Amino acid sequence: MSAGEVDPKQSGVVALNWLEVGTEERRISGEIIEEALITLYLNGRELATIMGTPQQLAAFGLGFLVSEGLIDQTQSIDHIHVSSHSCCVDIWTRHPVSVPERRIITSGCGGGVTFEDPEVGLDALKEDLSIDPQKLIRMFGDLQSPTSLYARSRGVHTAGLTDGNVLFAMAEDVGRHNAVDKLIGLCLQRGIETRGRILLTTGRVSSEMLKKGARMGCPLIASRNSPTSLSVQMAIALNITLIGYVRRASMRVYSFPERLQKDTITRIDDLSISN
Repeated sequence: MSAGEVDPKQSGVVALNWLEVGTEERRISGEIIEEALITLYLNGRELATIMGTPQQLAAFGLGFLVSEGLIDQTQSIDHIHVSSHSCCVDIWTRHPVSVPERRIITSGCGGGVTFEDPEVGLDALKEDLSIDPQKLIRMFGDLQSPTSLYARSRGVHTAGLTDGNVLFAMAEDVGRHNAVDKLIGLCLQRGIETRGRILLTTGRVSSEMLKKGARMGCPLIASRNSPTSLSVQMAIALNITLIGYVRRASMRVYSFPERLQKDTITRIDDLSISN
């Protein structure tokens, strides 16, 4: 296989040859994460075209509809068809769905799309939980198993759902928004309850990401990466514990630290948020 030639049998990754340059030069055969244009159709109408990893696309389409508030349960779906080339997802609902004309380009890599203002239509969460920070750190270790796309290719975001003891589901995609949408879809397909549980993500927690977690009913959202100012504001308004920069020995807690079972991690009070 020559450099740049792809293996069409791979799902989620593409086989590739490259030149490794360091103390010496050597030819490497390996895998990189797959990226493609994915078009979602809703009841025969084009809904959105998004850059993503063409894997678990039925779950992705279902999760996208739920996270955008277009449907709220799997019973709304009549059927989902994914094209043989994994580039089109055709979703049909049992009842008509009104799609807003206004689209918002998200802050995600690749220019994701949302139909909603992230601050509109969300109520403060009443679900509660508590967790030992060390358990939270360990769950991030479980996110990226030896058989994951991340282990094979890097260059991928991961999202997972946990209660601090069990990793109920996980999903991967080149886009952080897509990974969460896939996770939502997988949970719906498998009958996994998301309310009152913890959303884990390896990506930056923007306002759109915070909105997805709020729709899932997750009172705690944790990331290896950073939140944004708007996501912190939203977390405070929605009674969500927002945690960033989860590392082996530390994390940053931006809201409601009382959900952590230790007193060793305190809220970052020097973060200035202005309305």
